[in-house]
Amino acid sequence: MHALSRIVLWLDWLVAAAWLLRVLTWRRLLRRVPDLLQLGELPSSHPLPCLTVVVPARNEAASIAATLESLVNSQGVRLEILAVDDRSEDRTGAIMDETARRLASLAGQGITLRVLHIAELPSGWLGKTHAMALAARQAAGEWLLFTDGDVLFHPDALRRALELALADHADHFVLMPTLLMESWGERMMLSFLNVVTVWAIRLWRVPDPRSLRDAVGVGAFNLIRREVYDALGGWEAFRMEVVEDLALGLAVKKKGFAQRVAFGRGLIRVRWAEGAFGVMGNLSKNLFAFFHYRPELLLSFLPVFALFTLFPLAAAAAGQMALAASCIAVFAIWLDYERQAEYQPFSAWQTLLYPAASVLMLYTMFRSMAVVLWRRGVFWRGTFYPLSDLRRQAGERG
Repeated sequence: MHALSRIVLWLDWLVAAAWLLRVLTWRRLLRRVPDLLQLGELPSSHPLPCLTVVVPARNEAASIAATLESLVNSQGVRLEILAVDDRSEDRTGAIMDETARRLASLAGQGITLRVLHIAELPSGWLGKTHAMALAARQAAGEWLLFTDGDVLFHPDALRRALELALADHADHFVLMPTLLMESWGERMMLSFLNVVTVWAIRLWRVPDPRSLRDAVGVGAFNLIRREVYDALGGWEAFRMEVVEDLALGLAVKKKGFAQRVAFGRGLIRVRWAEGAFGVMGNLSKNLFAFFHYRPELLLSFLPVFALFTLFPLAAAAAGQMALAASCIAVFAIWLDYERQAEYQPFSAWQTLLYPAASVLMLYTMFRSMAVVLWRRGVFWRGTFYPLSDLRRQAGERG
């Protein structure tokens, strides 16, 4: 028991020190990531190039009209909007058509809206990647923005993003979305996800071409030069990629293209899921994909995740020295929440829900693996994707 207590104590201090060092580094260096709201007007000697926005949507009748209208209200850009109805079973396609007819008068203001309808999904494709690839082949813009059918855009968002991308000589530009959270469950889970990203990616290292692991891609805002998109093979290279946004970002870095990321609270907004169980449901589709659909990788990660999230709380009962270490770990996590709350609409008080969120995340990761293995594939938005095809795509990426 004495030896076990010493192991617990040393592990507790190790985890506490790791948390504190990581969070303090994040708090100091995250300021290097530009904020579009603080940059002001960027000088430019040339008009902004034409931008094509691709909006794939399947069964998004509740949100697609607001998304398209927010894009049409964009200012300072020449804009081609390609809205893709991907086999929707609700009124998504009809709403797209109605919105396009209603907004046709804006064509003379440098903004066009065209609707594409997809009736069938070819074999070997995910619905979203196929919809985006189809639209990209018809795009006229020098830059392509891939987004989702539930994202809301501030009138200045596209102009500010394109100006900074050009000023920084970027090939791929990501604007971090502001999350809309309407329930305590969403705030609990999404704030937790933001907090643990300190272990996943160093955003200030994204522009560094030598830091290949610090790559970023966000489905709500992937802005890329058309020539770079073509050089990567387009979405055809990611046909069966469940986390296609991140896969695109990793490919950009690996191929040596210039990647940039920026904040801009409120410039683009999205409600990612409804409630805690909605967040868990969305994650269930994605999490196993991060481990290339290999159970041994996910199962080996689970104890590490538990060590850095739940262990300091449990170890606090092992004596005063362990309690001190656990308090330092909790303090570091609180500092993490406090800094992340500058960029998202939650507060440092979400730290109180951190233990529950940790348990739910462990369950969600395990469930993501178990459900995919049991079904032998992923069932998402009414379509089944075989595990063999998903693993083949993951193997090509990895």
